[in-house]
Amino acid sequence: MKKTFLTVATILLLIACNNETQQQNSEQQNNATMETSTQKSAIEKLLFAYRDALNVSDVNKVLPLYAQEGVFMPTNAPTSIGQAQIKDAYEFVFKNIQLKIAFHIDEIVVNGDYAFARTTSKATTLIHATGQTTPEENRELFVLQKENGSWKIARYMFNKMK
Repeated sequence: MKKTFLTVATILLLIACNNETQQQNSEQQNNATMETSTQKSAIEKLLFAYRDALNVSDVNKVLPLYAQEGVFMPTNAPTSIGQAQIKDAYEFVFKNIQLKIAFHIDEIVVNGDYAFARTTSKATTLIHATGQTTPEENRELFVLQKENGSWKIARYMFNKMK
């Protein structure tokens, strides 16, 4: 009888331990999912702030969105590295064109303090020199990095789809 009691008690103890482990794993997965969701929301907010800065041609709104050593890699233009070069590049862009752009976020992947976002955009571009407005479609790749607890653009590259 004692053997049967010990066996049953051992089985019940193992089941209880297994259930607790499963519950802890489930809670950890839920926490990780919530954290990833929070991070993705913060990245979406950053991307839409970038879109808004482009639409008002405001260098002072673009710069804080980039990491201190960020890199801007536009099509058919030199790469800009760091805040000073990025500032010069966007001043040149905004001097020459006015964008009205809409982003569609295709993918965001977060891995610790780094993430990437893949987007597509449709825009109209007003060329100041000619007054001509042209349609534009691009695909973009953003590499993002947490800097002082906030997501920033670490690398940004785009190319034309048409």
